[in-house]
Amino acid sequence: MRKLIFLLTAICLCSVIPIKASDILHQADSAYTADNFQEAAAAYQHVIKEEGTSAEILYNLGNCYYRMGELGKAILSYERALRLNPTFDDARNNLEFVNSKIADRAGERGTFMGNALDSVANSAKSNTWSWLAFAFFVITLTGVVAYIFSSQVAVRKIGFFGGIVAFIACLCFIFLAFRSASIAMADDVAIVTAPSTILSTSPREPKDRDQEAMLLHEGTRVQILDSVRSTSDSISTLWYDVQVDNAHRAWINAAAVEKI
Repeated sequence: MRKLIFLLTAICLCSVIPIKASDILHQADSAYTADNFQEAAAAYQHVIKEEGTSAEILYNLGNCYYRMGELGKAILSYERALRLNPTFDDARNNLEFVNSKIADRAGERGTFMGNALDSVANSAKSNTWSWLAFAFFVITLTGVVAYIFSSQVAVRKIGFFGGIVAFIACLCFIFLAFRSASIAMADDVAIVTAPSTILSTSPREPKDRDQEAMLLHEGTRVQILDSVRSTSDSISTLWYDVQVDNAHRAWINAAAVEKI
C-alpha cells in the first residue's frame, strides 16, 4: 500500500513539474538533426509560447519551416529574428535566400531616401545607436570644455570644430536609434503565410473577376494601412487594406497573413 501511494505521488509530481526549456530545445535540435522538422518546429513553438522567444530560436524555427516547404512562415520567422537582432547575419542570409525562392516579385516600395535610412538603421540595434549617441555627446562636451578653458589656439580650434562634428554625429545617431526602435516595434508589416490568396477590391470575398485585385503567394511582404471587419452570411471576417508596392493596393483576408 505504501509503495502504491509513493508511486502515485511520484506520478503526480512528474505531471506538475514542468519540463525545462533547455530540455525541449535539446529535443527540438535532435529532431531537426534527424530530419523530423515538423516535430522540431512544434518544440520550438512550445518554447516560444511558454518561455519567450529569442533570435536564435526564431532562426531555427525558420529553418524548420523552410525544410518543410512553408516559405511564408520561414520568411516570417527570419524577419522576427532580425527584429530582435538586426546583426544576425545567418538569419539575414537565409532570409535573402528564401526570398529568392518565392513566386511573387513586388515592385518598388517606399522612397529611395526612406529605404536607405531604414537600411542603415537596421544595420544595428537601437541600443547600439544610443550608446554611440552618448559617446559622441561626451566628445561634444569635451570639445566645449577645450574651447572654453584652453589657452592654446590650436586646441581651441580642435575643440570648436571637433565639437560641432561630434554634435552633428550625436544627432544622427539619436535619429537612427529612434528609427531602429520604431522599425522593431512596428505592427503594420505582415507576411503572406497562406499558399496563395486573392486580394479584393473591397473588404469582402470577391464574387467575380471584376472584384479580384491580384493574386499573391506565400512569402510576399505587405504593409497594413487599415483594417475592417465585414460580415457576410452571419460570418464576421477581418480584412486588411494593404500596400503590396507603390503601384498595388488592395484588401486581403487577415487569415492569409501574419504580422511580423
